[in-house]
Amino acid sequence: MDIRKMRYFITVAEELNFSRAAERLRMAQPPLSQEIRKLEEELGVQLFYRTKRKVELTNAGKVFLDGVRQIIFQVENTIRETQLANEGKMGQLVVGFVDSTEIVLEILKNFRERFPEIQLVLREMTTEQQLKALYEKEIHIGFFRTKQNNGILSSEVCSEESLKLVLPQNHPLASLPEVSLQLLIDEPFIMFPRHLGPDFYDFITSYFSEQGVNLNVVQEAIQMQTIVNLVAIGMGISVVPSSVETYKQYGVIYKNFKETSPKINLYVGWRQDGQSAMVNRFLTIVREVYCTYQSTKSNTIHTFSNRQ
Repeated sequence: MDIRKMRYFITVAEELNFSRAAERLRMAQPPLSQEIRKLEEELGVQLFYRTKRKVELTNAGKVFLDGVRQIIFQVENTIRETQLANEGKMGQLVVGFVDSTEIVLEILKNFRERFPEIQLVLREMTTEQQLKALYEKEIHIGFFRTKQNNGILSSEVCSEESLKLVLPQNHPLASLPEVSLQLLIDEPFIMFPRHLGPDFYDFITSYFSEQGVNLNVVQEAIQMQTIVNLVAIGMGISVVPSSVETYKQYGVIYKNFKETSPKINLYVGWRQDGQSAMVNRFLTIVREVYCTYQSTKSNTIHTFSNRQ
């Protein structure tokens, strides 16, 4: 039995007239009648009562009609989903991220709105965990803080940030408009474990070391929000990307450094052999959002300069 015969049967069952059914199918009536008879022979049942005056479905025909309608619907739906998947408009996309920054949330929001039939699976992971997951093909996209361009992985900048100091609200330095690194000597710091993000960890420690300050790390925590929470209860102070400032935790205050703070990049990364249509659509939205943020930032700086 094939799909063509099922469609013939459904059309005859809907019209209950072979001439009208043949006209709808754009074929002659005799071949249509022959196909229906072949179908009945194949099934070993009579599907229609035929007289010179009318055509009616048998009880077996009614049961068969319900079944083949479901089959046709499933086949057509599968074909449609297959075509959408090939176009990158349907399927499952697994995305890893190190921090739920504003730009990452905006990218995810835009992607969901534009491609609602693609299931986004989100995994909060450290940079090292994401890189391992990309190499092992456990995620399709990663957002991390280390550049990756080798024979397997590719990456590009999707956000630029500065460093911020996080202090308890009652800290003696909290009243200063900016804080010099020299004032942080011997201060207890809360940091993430180096092995979970060595490039970013070394980036921070190098910034302090260049100013003659060695970090006095007394506590470690994996997630940025946990670090901020520990600062809030007085366990120490910390340094975080500026995007973390959007996490409004009671009891902490964010400060700029008096010394020029180096820029921190957030990268979007993917496997070079994994650039499916779905991944490419996601990267297109990443670039659109990044360009929008850069344009907004430039306009803000221009407006501020004009007011000076």
